[in-house]
Amino acid sequence: MQQPTITPKLLRLLVIFPNVMSYILLFGVVIYIRTNLELLKATDGLTMWLIFAAILGPIAIYTTYSIVKRIRAGVL
Repeated sequence: MQQPTITPKLLRLLVIFPNVMSYILLFGVVIYIRTNLELLKATDGLTMWLIFAAILGPIAIYTTYSIVKRIRAGVL
């Protein structure tokens, strides 16, 4: 019995789409911090949002690096 396979184009799309969404989320967090900077300082919420951005940024960059490495290796 043969298992169904996913076409390489669909597999790339399924892998790359969440990565693009993480960059959009990171961009949205940065915009939110910039537009509400004074309010976040006043309510002591700035630290939480900066930690969130500091965690999300490297994760998105590492995921992109991993995807590019797999594509170049011919796995994806």
